[in-house]
Amino acid sequence: MNLEYTHKADYYFFAQLFVRHLEKHIKQHPQDIEASFYTKHLHELFQQDQASVTINLDSILNIADEYRVETLQGDMRIIQEHHIDAEKHILHLTFNPEAVQALNTGHNIIEPNASSPS
Repeated sequence: MNLEYTHKADYYFFAQLFVRHLEKHIKQHPQDIEASFYTKHLHELFQQDQASVTINLDSILNIADEYRVETLQGDMRIIQEHHIDAEKHILHLTFNPEAVQALNTGHNIIEPNASSPS
């Protein structure tokens, strides 16, 4: 049997969508340093791409972890820690408090360089 693989995962695109979603979430909930999202919500965010909320989610989050914001202490990662609870279908995030404060005061997100290896 020969299966042709025609779908290439676009990790950076989904990481960008996810971080922009987090940016809105942080602005709506400026005091939160933790957030949880059901994978069903992420499935909608990732345009119904099932692989992005299952086998590819950790890879997407590893890229999203590299997004930073400029603070007085230097560039800080927005996501301090993430955990996927596969049994409950929930993604748990912990944000960097200094990065959250910087985002809420209008600092811009610094995207990782997609062309350089990590």
